[in-house]
Amino acid sequence: AAGLWSEVNRCGQNGDFARALKSVNKILQINKDDVTALQCKVVCLIQNGNFKEALGVINTHAKVLTSDVIAFEKAYCEYRLNRIESALKTIQSASQQTDKLKELYGQVLYRLERYDDCLAAYRDLIRNSQDEYEEERKTNLSAVVAAQSTWEKVVPEDLGLREATYELCYNSACALIGQGKLNEAMKKLQKAEELCRQSLSEDSDVTEEDIEAELAIIHGQMAYIMQLQGRTEDALQLYNQIIKLKPTDVGLLAVIANNIITINKDQNVFDSKKKVKLTNAEGVEHKLSKKQLQAIEFNKALLAMYTNQADQCRKLSASLQSQSPEHLLPVLIQAAQLCREKQHAKAVGLLQDFADQHPANAAEIKLTMAQLKIAQGSVTKACMILRSIEELQHKPGMVSALVTMYSHEEDIDSAIEVFTQAIQWYQQYQARTNHGCCVFQPKSPVHLSLIREAANFKLKHGRKKEAISDLEELWKQNPKDVHTLAQLISAYSLVDPEKAKVLSKHLPSSDTMSLKVDVDALENSHGATYVRKKAGKLTGDNQQKEQGQGEVKKKKKKKKGKLPKNYDPKVTPDPERWLPMRERSYYRGRKKGKKKDQVGKGTQGSTTTGSSELDASRTASSPPTSPRPGSGAAVSATSNVIPPRHQKPAGAPATKKKQQQKKKKGAKGGW
Repeated sequence: AAGLWSEVNRCGQNGDFARALKSVNKILQINKDDVTALQCKVVCLIQNGNFKEALGVINTHAKVLTSDVIAFEKAYCEYRLNRIESALKTIQSASQQTDKLKELYGQVLYRLERYDDCLAAYRDLIRNSQDEYEEERKTNLSAVVAAQSTWEKVVPEDLGLREATYELCYNSACALIGQGKLNEAMKKLQKAEELCRQSLSEDSDVTEEDIEAELAIIHGQMAYIMQLQGRTEDALQLYNQIIKLKPTDVGLLAVIANNIITINKDQNVFDSKKKVKLTNAEGVEHKLSKKQLQAIEFNKALLAMYTNQADQCRKLSASLQSQSPEHLLPVLIQAAQLCREKQHAKAVGLLQDFADQHPANAAEIKLTMAQLKIAQGSVTKACMILRSIEELQHKPGMVSALVTMYSHEEDIDSAIEVFTQAIQWYQQYQARTNHGCCVFQPKSPVHLSLIREAANFKLKHGRKKEAISDLEELWKQNPKDVHTLAQLISAYSLVDPEKAKVLSKHLPSSDTMSLKVDVDALENSHGATYVRKKAGKLTGDNQQKEQGQGEVKKKKKKKKGKLPKNYDPKVTPDPERWLPMRERSYYRGRKKGKKKDQVGKGTQGSTTTGSSELDASRTASSPPTSPRPGSGAAVSATSNVIPPRHQKPAGAPATKKKQQQKKKKGAKGGW
């Protein structure tokens, strides 16, 4: 047995755990309950990557291998087998918390996304540990801070970590992305890339392909920043470059594929269907956070909707809703799918049920319902839904939307009621916040803005008396507001002229009004220069008039109209020349072509030489038609004469034939 133990010790020091395992098994054949031998066997199995077998040995010999003896090994096997909850229980049940268990505890908390507890655990480790693993602990600490910033939107505190490694730079960049500081994050990633190249190039065994594989995650984050900045083409190019490298990290590939799908949206669906396969790789669920996995599932459901896979879309969205009943996206996807199937009423009913079950999310759902009603043309019903959202009733955007919609429906009374309710809400809110401290309280800018918009709306729609009360309220708040006073006088002039006269006394006199206008700058401006030039011209004209030329207006030179090339001034123009050819009195229809005249209705080979002689339309008694082009017949000034405007110049048919011959020649030489 002593020889076997020495063999185990020697193999362990050399890292040959496969041979060490054989020696341990021989020892266990002698004494199957040897605690040290069982511990060695578990360690050898872990070093060889046989975590399941190692955990089996621990569970089989649970009486001998108690939690005090082998707690770390058991928790580590459970952690590597992705049994995170079990690993946490094993760590917490250990009687003594060693440094190894604390390290593993931090990793387990990170995987469970308990970032606050994880941060506290790593801080305690860094404070109480002094060994060669300090840099790794700081890297893990920065990763926790980055996760808090990204997933929990917590503003990260400055930990004072010196960003000497590319891992620390990368984590710092991720934290900045979570805060929305994209330009700073890009600079950090560029620094991380530089540090990574420097550190890896020092190792002679590392190839350029290895460096690119290590940089893939940094480049992926760079592409994500480009996507957030709207540089989708650059982002897409970088994403595809990373995919071509075929990195072994399935989590990275899944995230990149998902981001490409979000860029494609409802376009390039074939590419999205190929990319979605990367998100289904084995082990992806253990590499990504819950929010990342959820986002991927949402995009799968949307892709199913875009590819008209209605059943698949309903199945995925229903699964998502069962996992997160309070989440909005699953029900919105289901409603969108129903709308694509022209089932708008069913979609509205589905949204209404969700709003009743989850009042906290009712506002966003009701906004979607209103949009569907507007799409159906039911504007009044949409207004009713919007007015039922109590937390948004007083918001300026909501008031503006409702007033616009009611105005479109010509329901002025309802629009004014919307203004009144919003103004009353601000009055009540002000009374609650001021607690009646004094008699006069200045109104908030939003409140005053609503009163002004209400007054303008009422004036526009002829509600002068109602507008006057609003304008008086505004004037009380700011007696120096000349614009409001002018509006008030204008409104009173139509209702109570005497009151308008009294109020007009409050207007400032023209002498007291000082307009700070730079006259020289105004005259030298582009528009003023143009006006001044015109004014100068007019002044010169006036001087000419005074010199005795009288009030004769300068006549504009008329351009001579263009005449036809064959225009003959001796010929009277055709009075019907402005009418279309078909509407003219002398129009006789199109002349039939020569080829058609030669086609006979008899047997094949028969001729129609006498057809032109028997044609009654060609007799002398028939009225003359328009002269043939190129004919030398004299033109008489009768009503049947076609004017030169519609005559073709002589030699036109010959030219046409030449052109046809040229075309034929060219056709022979073609490919």
